Amino acid sequence: MSHPIDPKIDCVFKALLGSESNRALLIHFLNAILGPALPAPITEVEILNPYNDKEFLDDKLSIVDVKARDQRGSLHQIEIQLLANRDLLARILYTWADLYSSQLHSGEDYSTLKPTYAIWLLGEDLLPKERPEFVHDFRLRDGAGRLLLDHGGIWLLELNKFHADAVQTEQDRWLKFFTEGERLDPGALPTWMHTDEMRQAMSTLKAFSDKDRAYHAYQARQNYLREQRGIQRHLDELKTETEQQRAALEQARAEKEQVQAEKEQERAAKEQAQTRAEQERAAKEQERAEKEAALAEIARLKAQLQDQTRTH
Repeated sequence: MSHPIDPKIDCVFKALLGSESNRALLIHFLNAILGPALPAPITEVEILNPYNDKEFLDDKLSIVDVKARDQRGSLHQIEIQLLANRDLLARILYTWADLYSSQLHSGEDYSTLKPTYAIWLLGEDLLPKERPEFVHDFRLRDGAGRLLLDHGGIWLLELNKFHADAVQTEQDRWLKFFTEGERLDPGALPTWMHTDEMRQAMSTLKAFSDKDRAYHAYQARQNYLREQRGIQRHLDELKTETEQQRAALEQARAEKEQVQAEKEQERAAKEQAQTRAEQERAAKEQERAEKEAALAEIARLKAQLQDQTRTH
């Protein structure tokens, strides 16, 4: 392989699991990921939106998820999402519900509905780091864990949280392939890659590496993702800057309100002191008036006594 190829890049991912020539890979992948959730292993699939290299490489708006129907009629959606955003969880739930509801056509009743399984491989952590598990199984259950209806669900695979040195299961093998595939040397594959499925997966990567047109398309997808990451970082920086400015404004407003409150408190204290001074002045005025009245009464009584003395 002349160029390293990342299996997580959308055009490579779609070729791995969505091309007719790799139908066996899709069957193996679905059984590996869904495992016990299936009533029986998947043996056949019909790819509903198969990968077409010419259409995909020429169309920047190509649909990059994989949709398939198995031998029991169950629907499967597999998608790779390298960048997380605030609306991704809602999008995941919506696309599952949309695929599930798309089964009903005019005149059909609910008994025709089949289980629908959505598998999302995530390049960035989506759920809180307090949840260290890398596989999340979401289905319709009550508080006691009992299923409302066993009609599939949503599986989230957070690749950044997967750190397994040894491969214990086929699920481990696929996750290790997607996390380490770009660094693998096809001429010296590790032991865990020595299976028919992994050799077929590596041959798909090699096709992207060896064909100029396919490799240029791969590079274009890489550049697009780099641009998206750059835009996302810029948005995050703007968000952080906006939040800092908002916090500074809030702090300035709080400080202004505190200064104003202190001024109000000082004004209230001055008014209270002025009121006390006026009360004290009024009390003194009253005391003076009472003294003057007492003196006047004494003078009156004294004059009255003098008059009585002169009369006698």
